[in-house]
Amino acid sequence: QVQLVESGGGSVQPGGSLRLSCAASGSFVMVNTMGWYRQTPGNQRDMVATITRPGNTNYADSVKGRFTISRDNAENTVYLQMDSLKPEDTAVYYCNAHVITYSGRNYDYWGQGTQVTVSS
Repeated sequence: QVQLVESGGGSVQPGGSLRLSCAASGSFVMVNTMGWYRQTPGNQRDMVATITRPGNTNYADSVKGRFTISRDNAENTVYLQMDSLKPEDTAVYYCNAHVITYSGRNYDYWGQGTQVTVSS
């Protein structure tokens, strides 16, 4: 079983910063691509940023230049540094990880979600 534990959400004023963290734990061989997604009520979950194990990144157009994704492979942890936050960034943010288990199969896991609220 694999668990993803997120931390770092909260409330901030427009223009402020937050840093999200997500650590994968459990029994597995390797964590491949990790990423952050966000969802608002009544809408689908959208990709915010992803990062491969070697460090290749991909960002949604709406966050390019403001958010930075990074990871620590030794700690199986992914981070999302969010700067210049806007009210439209308000959402529940979910961590995602593609994990290779000891059975050799590749599974997709999600964190429990952390609320980010940007408001004056």
